[in-house]
Amino acid sequence: MTPNDITPEVISFFDNDSNTFSYVVKDPNSSSCAIIDSVMDFDYASGSTFYRSADKIIDYVETNNLKVEWLIETHVHADHLSAAPYLQAKLGGKIGIGQDIKTVQDTFGKVFNEGDAFKQDGSQFDYLFSDGEHYKVGEMTCSAMHTPGHTPACFTHILGDAVFVGDTLFMPDAGTARADFPGGDAGVLFDSVQKILALPDDHRIFMCHDYAPNGRELKNETTVKAQREENIHVGNGTSRSAFINLRETRDKTLAMPRLILPSLQINMRAGHMPEADTNGLSYLKVPLNAFK
Repeated sequence: MTPNDITPEVISFFDNDSNTFSYVVKDPNSSSCAIIDSVMDFDYASGSTFYRSADKIIDYVETNNLKVEWLIETHVHADHLSAAPYLQAKLGGKIGIGQDIKTVQDTFGKVFNEGDAFKQDGSQFDYLFSDGEHYKVGEMTCSAMHTPGHTPACFTHILGDAVFVGDTLFMPDAGTARADFPGGDAGVLFDSVQKILALPDDHRIFMCHDYAPNGRELKNETTVKAQREENIHVGNGTSRSAFINLRETRDKTLAMPRLILPSLQINMRAGHMPEADTNGLSYLKVPLNAFK
């Protein structure tokens, strides 16, 4: 049996506030699992953080006697805050992200004027994945594939026949991620999507978000074949030039995500808060006119 023949058990958890799907992915031949793209709840008005979403994952893992080996971030999310350190403290596992996190940290370290105290070497994470690298969840061989374009550090993770694409792709009727954040590039995104579409037809693709366009029900799973044939942005042989034009035109109409400023500051730190000030409280910055 090859790694691609393995079908892991995938359990999804949906955070309604940020429209985010998090996942527990279990090796079918052991109790080992990975948690992908967790969510820390955040009330912007009060500055309060809490863990309603993460606690649901903890309850599932503990009830089913699972062993967490990895806490994987597909990229530095701009629309929700990661709960990885909270989950790690409760359940164990290594926090991992793509090695190009260093590029993102350099970019946004400047935007938020973090200074020399903020390390831009990815050391806030336990592990940095490289493109094409293989790793294990229990007895299951998994692989990490660099798929930039939405951000420079986006990675797609392939665990058996289950593919976790972060924000690179949405459901076929919703298309693809935006590519206008600093370091994003529509042409690079198109090239990354082609790598995903080259995977076996029956591989399951799991979304990080779904916004239920046109009033349909919420969905989080599709296949490589469905994306290749039906995706409204890249399906059915869409050319690179046509995609770039479509993506760049659409991106000009999009507002910034509601939680982009707190999300970037927390997530580039692997989900950790900024260092506390002299009064013991952590603070987030609002850089005026940095994003227009």
